[in-house]
Amino acid sequence: MPVKILMTWNILPNREAEYSEFVVNEFIPRLNRLGLADLEFWYTRFGERPQIQASGVCPSVDQLNLIMNSEEWDSLQDLLSGYVSEYQHKMVKASRGFQF
Repeated sequence: MPVKILMTWNILPNREAEYSEFVVNEFIPRLNRLGLADLEFWYTRFGERPQIQASGVCPSVDQLNLIMNSEEWDSLQDLLSGYVSEYQHKMVKASRGFQF
């Protein structure tokens, strides 16, 4: 059964340009290589929600657990932490459309 990882965070002040470059050139390609598909990112402009909401789909819970326990995942999380604050993630059963 497919699962989604849902991730949220806020971009650190004065890091927007570097953050954007990192996400496009490194974060997304490396997530794809790890096996996450159908990556989606949403930017919250107004309201009391995290600034960024992102998701990726994996074919199974077991495969997502393997990804999240890998050194590559740890490396990506460390790099992302230099650009964002209040990072959170959770795993949910995949369904169509926006989930949170």
